[in-house]
Amino acid sequence: MIDAALRRVSLRGLTAWVLALFLIATIATGVSIIAANRVTVARLVDRRIDVVGDLLLEREGRAGPVPTPALLTRIATLAGQRDTGDIGVLLLDSAGRPLGGNIRLRHALPLGRSDLRARAGIAGLSHGRALVRDAGAGRRLVIVAETEPFDDYRTQRTRIYLIGFGSIILIVVGGMIAFSRLVGRRIDEQRAAVDAIIAGDIRHRVPLTGSADVFDRQAAAFNRMLDRIGELMEGMRGVSNDIAHDLRTPLGSLRGQVARMAEEADAPEQAAWAQGALAQCDALLAMFAALLRIAEVEAGHRQAGFAPLDLAALVEETATMMMPVAEEAGHHLTFAITSRPAPFQGDRQLLIQALVNLIGNAIKHGRPGGTIHVELATTDDGGITLQVRDDGPGIAPEDHAQALRRFGRLDSARTRAGHGLGLPLIAAIARLHRGRLDLSDARPGLVVSMILPG
Repeated sequence: MIDAALRRVSLRGLTAWVLALFLIATIATGVSIIAANRVTVARLVDRRIDVVGDLLLEREGRAGPVPTPALLTRIATLAGQRDTGDIGVLLLDSAGRPLGGNIRLRHALPLGRSDLRARAGIAGLSHGRALVRDAGAGRRLVIVAETEPFDDYRTQRTRIYLIGFGSIILIVVGGMIAFSRLVGRRIDEQRAAVDAIIAGDIRHRVPLTGSADVFDRQAAAFNRMLDRIGELMEGMRGVSNDIAHDLRTPLGSLRGQVARMAEEADAPEQAAWAQGALAQCDALLAMFAALLRIAEVEAGHRQAGFAPLDLAALVEETATMMMPVAEEAGHHLTFAITSRPAPFQGDRQLLIQALVNLIGNAIKHGRPGGTIHVELATTDDGGITLQVRDDGPGIAPEDHAQALRRFGRLDSARTRAGHGLGLPLIAAIARLHRGRLDLSDARPGLVVSMILPG
């Protein structure tokens, strides 16, 4: 249960919980110490004034209460003793009038024990304990003792506790903040490495401090993993690139031969056969070109050519250029700039290619005579969304992942020309620009959204 709860708590939340629990424990400890100190002092003072009361009211073998003159003599003797200088004694008659003693009271006190404050009116006493006992014959004996060894001691003691526990709290809070910042900084470094790799910089690594601590060891292990992944990806990319390069040359030669056969064919059937073979050669060459293009984009080499550009102007220019193409295919193309984003850092040619491919897919798969709508807008968090919407049959949600895979052609599209690399190329361009490609249902139709950071 505890492990499951800890997995759901973030680092910031865990730090806040630890600080809250520590503060509660520290404050509770301080309050408990102060309360225990007060109780202990009060018990010691009560025990002392009990002893004083017993001595003053001791009968010494006589029957009945101690006579008033004898009791006053004992009080005077007690007041003159050095070790009882902080004890006050007052003898009252049955009417509450003072008969003798070394203190005066502003208010009458109840029988038994009670606390005293400065408002009791006893000179030099800010906090103390009082014991009122029956001295016989209607008289009352009041014994008072201070609970503070010097004036304003309780305030000073509270201040000492506040300074002591406050310094502990400050040290722990500062340590937790420093720890949180250290951990947060190291995590941010790893997240930056991940973001850079997602953006296409597979060579990016988590920096090491050289301290050989647990964070450095984790970063080193993370970098070794990235090195291995990079080697595997480079190997796969090299194989696909080599295949594409090696096959493109013989395919080009084959296309030239087929084209010559088509030109020199004597019979119409031979010419038709040659034209079909020529079209297949062109499709294969286009597929290899698309593979090489995707590999180039995913390698991140095009980032060196990033420059500030106006996305709104790019969308308007590209959509206007594609309008005649859409009209020729029987579609109506519209576009809208809902909000103009700030200048964007990117590759102009790749973004134009992505938008042209998106519109081309909508023309190919949209409803005949339907409408294609292109829209550029900014999101509440400052991001940028470029959408292309058609009103065709669309793609079922469970097939979205398949449509974004290389050669991921759906069954409904296998009868059409194509090789299933259009959307993967657009997704690679989006990732190169630190964005992503999303598919959603337009009901009817498909919405393809390129979501880019602002």
